[in-house]
Amino acid sequence: MNYLEKNKKDIIKLILFTVTIIFAFINIKSIAIFFLYIIKILMPFIIGIFIAFVLNVLLNFIENKLFKKFNSKKWIKLKRPLSILITFIIIITVLVFILGLLIPQLQNTVSLFTKNFDNYKNQTIEILNNFGINNETINKYNTSINNIKNEITNYINNNKNEIMETTLGIASSLLGTITSLILGIVFAIYLLLKKEDLARQFKKIMRAYLPEKYEKRIQDIANLTNITFGNFITGQCLEALIIGVLCFVGMIILQIPYASTISVLVGFTALIPVFGAFIGTFIGAFLIFMISPLKAIIFIIFIIILQQLEGNIIYPKVVGKSVGLPSIWVMVAVTVGASVYGVLGMLLSVPLCSVLYSIIKTDVNSKIEEKNKIPAQIKR
Repeated sequence: MNYLEKNKKDIIKLILFTVTIIFAFINIKSIAIFFLYIIKILMPFIIGIFIAFVLNVLLNFIENKLFKKFNSKKWIKLKRPLSILITFIIIITVLVFILGLLIPQLQNTVSLFTKNFDNYKNQTIEILNNFGINNETINKYNTSINNIKNEITNYINNNKNEIMETTLGIASSLLGTITSLILGIVFAIYLLLKKEDLARQFKKIMRAYLPEKYEKRIQDIANLTNITFGNFITGQCLEALIIGVLCFVGMIILQIPYASTISVLVGFTALIPVFGAFIGTFIGAFLIFMISPLKAIIFIIFIIILQQLEGNIIYPKVVGKSVGLPSIWVMVAVTVGASVYGVLGMLLSVPLCSVLYSIIKTDVNSKIEEKNKIPAQIKR
């Protein structure tokens, strides 16, 4: 009886924990749907926080380097808004530059593909002849190509309503994404303008409602998160620059067309951790294929080799090292992040995993140090 009275609180906690686990296991599907719904509602704010973290790296550089000496009363009020404006101008200029290189090339390629479709078909038949493929097989191939064209035409003509509904659905989804992005940008601007005030208010709330040890712990985690995200953004941009330069040099050596355009594209898409350059590879291979199918194959082989170099050496060393995360966990973080929330999940997974890794590592080391202080005879 004394034992039960003494451990009553622990027993109640254990029962509540067990009931909670069983309830969560039984209703795991409903709980997952609920959390996804909450995430969907909060997505503009999540996007805004992520944009603010990304822009804050460039913003700090502009404020602390370019406007370092502007400390008069007149400039102090203008320094932050002006720095934010310059930050957005730089980002928009980079995006316009990339799109300005890419869109005209895509338009020319699509036009070239449409005009030369029959020539591509004849060249393919000629290649098959050179490899000794018999005429019957070639005729089947020719018939299949024509059937594909007819099937596509017939499907479009017979399913106009379904195509329109699908198009409207895509447009609606795209509109929702654009709306979330705009709200996220507005929220990010507010965070950047008021970041010191928000940090001060958050500290006051913690001071009022939390014990001192929890307050210090949360502040340490917040500082670690800020440093980790900053290092991640810097490392990711450096890695993208390295990949873009290596891609350009390799394409020049191999005499592959569109070297500058595709290298910029591959470097830009490399901002998506580990797998991003494959997006640039797909578009680049399509552009090159319209000029020379053989060069497109060479380009794909070259990018596969470059991707191995990036995935196994450059990314873990440059980005993984900058966020303090071992190579194996970088790969795990990117894979899990991609499966959970696509591109955004891939971008967020590495710094988040790095923060968790640092917290767990610090906690484990402190626990081990505490145990090492216990006398050996007590341990036994």
